[in-house]
Amino acid sequence: MTRTGKLRGPATIILLMVGLSCPATTASAAGSPTPGGSIGFRLVDAPTDRAQDPRARIYIVDHLAPGTVIHRRVEVSNGTAQPAHVRLYAGDATLAQGEFKAPGGPGSSDLAGWTSVSPPAVDVAAQGTAQATVTIAVPSSASSGERYGVVWAELPPSQGNGGVSLVNLAGVRIYLSVGPGGEPPSSFVIPSLVVRHDQQGQPVVAVQVRNTGGRALDLEGQASLSGGPGRLSAGPFDAKNETLPIGQSADVLIPLGTTLPSGSWNVQVTLHSGLIQNMAEAVVEVSPSAQAQAPVRTRPVKSGPAPAILIAVAGLVCATSLGLAEGFRRRRRLRLPPRGSRPLPRQRARTGVH
Repeated sequence: MTRTGKLRGPATIILLMVGLSCPATTASAAGSPTPGGSIGFRLVDAPTDRAQDPRARIYIVDHLAPGTVIHRRVEVSNGTAQPAHVRLYAGDATLAQGEFKAPGGPGSSDLAGWTSVSPPAVDVAAQGTAQATVTIAVPSSASSGERYGVVWAELPPSQGNGGVSLVNLAGVRIYLSVGPGGEPPSSFVIPSLVVRHDQQGQPVVAVQVRNTGGRALDLEGQASLSGGPGRLSAGPFDAKNETLPIGQSADVLIPLGTTLPSGSWNVQVTLHSGLIQNMAEAVVEVSPSAQAQAPVRTRPVKSGPAPAILIAVAGLVCATSLGLAEGFRRRRRLRLPPRGSRPLPRQRARTGVH
């Protein structure tokens, strides 16, 4: 039997989208309908402290102390006209060459052994849904570190060319950090970028990114170009998703299309992983030839705070000002001499300016 993480036939689209290999932004959101003629698989629950993190709404992303147990619900939806029998289990995964890789099948890693799915199989009626509970029980003796895995939804094997059996899979990734205390912070830097040509001869921005935090990153984003020949602007152009392990560096590639004029351009790149976002820019040369260029050191770009933060800061400033004013009035009232007493002589305030 040959295993594959890709589906053949009508079910390929939704299973691959919600599953393992595509960027988080393409996954089906909670409550979205399953396209007709396909099978869907998605995460239902996210931790309350990660409610705003888009990764945690699609993947199981968490930090747990040894001896902790968590539960997450997953849902299988059937958009076909036939009932579907779907097997559910945990498998292994690794990060390599900018990709989250999983071989399929039940896993043998620590994380796969800590993870169970109940029920282990569901029968989903045509146009119906079924839910299951993923339980991750970290033993008290677990060592610290980040581990990766997959919750798989497996359809019965189908016959491929030459009589080879194909196992059709879709999965929800698991990024689990284990250790005492708080979660390791996530962070990254963008040291440089360069424009080069891909195998088809098309220009791409290669953005060097270094993971400086304690969690793996799923990087995505875009690039916008300005100040080109004739003061032209172009973009935004979408980045290809890159999964970056802890402590490693990689290039995030952003294709620029086929119609970009040659010349000097200012490139501004915005990359994010979950709630972590960085912006950087540099002036680069876009050339019609595939001649190699040296990477250009970037300048960090600071994005302004969100309006809610500005409102909160303004409120804090106002409250502080009112408090200082009220305190000053109280001090003035306390310094008034008793009625009938001789006023104190006025003294000149001492300052650092003469």
